[in-house]
Amino acid sequence: MEFKTDIEIAQSCQMRHIREIAEVAGVDEKYLELYGNYKAKIDYNLLKENSRPEGKLILVTAISPTPAGEGKTTTSVGLADGMRKIGKNAILALREPSLGPVFGVKGGAAGGGYAQVVPMEDINLHFTGDFHAIGAANNLLAAMLDNHIQQGNALGIDVKKITWKRCVDMNDRQLRNVIDGLGGKMQGVPREDGFDITVASEIMAVFCLATSITDLKERISRIIVGYTYDDKPVTAGDLKAAGAMTALLKDALKPNLVQTLEGTPAFIHGGPFANIAHGCNSIMATRMAMKLGDYCVTEAGFGADLGAEKFLDIKCRMANLKPSAVVVVATVRALKHHGGVAKADLGKENLEALEKGLPNLLRHVENITTTYQLPCVVAINRFPTDTEAELALVRAKCQELGVNVALSEVWGKGGDGGVELAKEVVRLCEEGENNFRFAYDADMTIEQKLAAIVKNVYRGAGVSLTPGAKKQAQQLTELGFGSCPICMAKTQYSFSDDQKLLGAPVGFTVTVRNLKVSAGAGFIVALTGDIMTMPGLPKVPAAEKIDVDENGKITGLF
Repeated sequence: MEFKTDIEIAQSCQMRHIREIAEVAGVDEKYLELYGNYKAKIDYNLLKENSRPEGKLILVTAISPTPAGEGKTTTSVGLADGMRKIGKNAILALREPSLGPVFGVKGGAAGGGYAQVVPMEDINLHFTGDFHAIGAANNLLAAMLDNHIQQGNALGIDVKKITWKRCVDMNDRQLRNVIDGLGGKMQGVPREDGFDITVASEIMAVFCLATSITDLKERISRIIVGYTYDDKPVTAGDLKAAGAMTALLKDALKPNLVQTLEGTPAFIHGGPFANIAHGCNSIMATRMAMKLGDYCVTEAGFGADLGAEKFLDIKCRMANLKPSAVVVVATVRALKHHGGVAKADLGKENLEALEKGLPNLLRHVENITTTYQLPCVVAINRFPTDTEAELALVRAKCQELGVNVALSEVWGKGGDGGVELAKEVVRLCEEGENNFRFAYDADMTIEQKLAAIVKNVYRGAGVSLTPGAKKQAQQLTELGFGSCPICMAKTQYSFSDDQKLLGAPVGFTVTVRNLKVSAGAGFIVALTGDIMTMPGLPKVPAAEKIDVDENGKITGLF
């Protein structure tokens, strides 16, 4: 049988005109802004003017990621297609991919096999220009900040206490630490500076958490860019930048409508990383999918300790959302990797290694069902090398926790391979025990919240703050940010802050080395381990395999 790559499958699909998809979704023509034949933006006024009750919210998350791959986006797409196969009005809400991983290691984020969103090349590259707008707004603020200092510094900003960085949507380690403003008096004030990747910018977080254009502008004006000589915060509002920044984001804020290979409507909007930001698509796109569908299928980045934790403790808290069911995606291959098997040997049956790796899945599941008290199903993204004995072991261990396992074969079969999962998700939405609660209370101190995440979600022994982080916690509390939720910047590969501790480690302490308020987003970022907000490219970047022919047809994207 001839094996087709993801991009070949996507390019062989006959897409429907986006007008048809809008009709399927129930979007009135007056809200539709076409970007060619297969992409559209939907005017946010639809949210105010549509009186339909909101549908049920389904979160797709996963075990701690491994080089073997889990297929969370693929499962999300296939689940939505599967739900439509059984007659349910399901709509997808996903994140936009960043160019960093597209050209780096991870590739794009449009699903895979026969469970993809299309046009996948557009989605994985420039799409509708949202990320460029976010980068421009971020860098306008940086330019206005440095210009203010150059033009006399009326606010008394201490150049050694500037926290705002420039950004670019690319993995570029060369830009992590730079010195700029060189070249004489007229070229700016020399200072240490640095770049973040666009998806780590606070503008991305603000954009994804905003509930309206007015809310977006208010959040932008609260962004802290640095501190004065006497330690008073300086905001984008102080620099009179909020209006112009919002103008740059006016169109980007409108959710993007595309389709799956099977014609299921999909909103793809916003894309913060989950290991260094909050890892969820925009509240506006989620709300729009819930407003138009009876079921909204959404995902959160990386494992449930990162994406799902932030989705539940930050996004749901801020937007007053309550999920009806959670899907935890795993593969037998990835679980064997957690059990110590090398990547080259993952295709061989190994029940002993699987049993050793299973606690990673079981801990994520238990967090969903006990810490958050939500109904849960495990989706095994099936590979041809999985044996019946291996699948039976996963099923038995999950059932000990009272959680069912559904095989997901959406990569090879599209929506047909997601019917079993779709039926279980619908059952959970109707019958599942749901007493949703957060992992911590907002009125806890910063240190108590950090400890609650480490103990209740990571299942570690506790948290340790460096002397610098302790001082920052005190300052942030004094500035009135003590009640903000926490956004942990942590390795995605482990429950701990050490990426080598696979499986379900115990007895570890998480060290927080830096605390920084994202006042516009409304959360405090806690940096642990060696997490960086500007990734680098690998030795052999994915970019080396991407090409385009004389007709403009792209190859090598995945």
